[in-house]
Amino acid sequence: MPPLPLLLLVMAGGALGTGARYAVSGLVAASIGETFPWGTLIINITGSFIIGFFFTLTAPDGRLFVSGGTRQFVMTGFCGGYTTFSSFSLQTLNLMRQGEWMAASGNVVGSVTLCMLGVWLGSLTAGFINQLKGA
Repeated sequence: MPPLPLLLLVMAGGALGTGARYAVSGLVAASIGETFPWGTLIINITGSFIIGFFFTLTAPDGRLFVSGGTRQFVMTGFCGGYTTFSSFSLQTLNLMRQGEWMAASGNVVGSVTLCMLGVWLGSLTAGFINQLKGA
């Protein structure tokens, strides 16, 4: 378990990211419509941009020095609340940079396939529970 001050810092970042996600999704839906999940797509793209930008800018060889807590606040907290797709994208990029093309490809295919399977199974399970009689 991380120390309490760091945990609270990450939680605060997560709250800000969640609020930003809600606001951006609403703005996009009001502007473009909801026939396609444009809000989610835009959030995933911008969240991936933010985490990639911040990660590189604040890396040991980056232009900006920030504390580990600040990195956790932005990357784990804000970006995690804004979109978990940003973490997936950064981890996949790091695998590609390390020349781990099979692992990167496996992460992409496996994540999308297994997450779609997970959401489908979750929906089926909840649908089954919804059909139960009684309590």
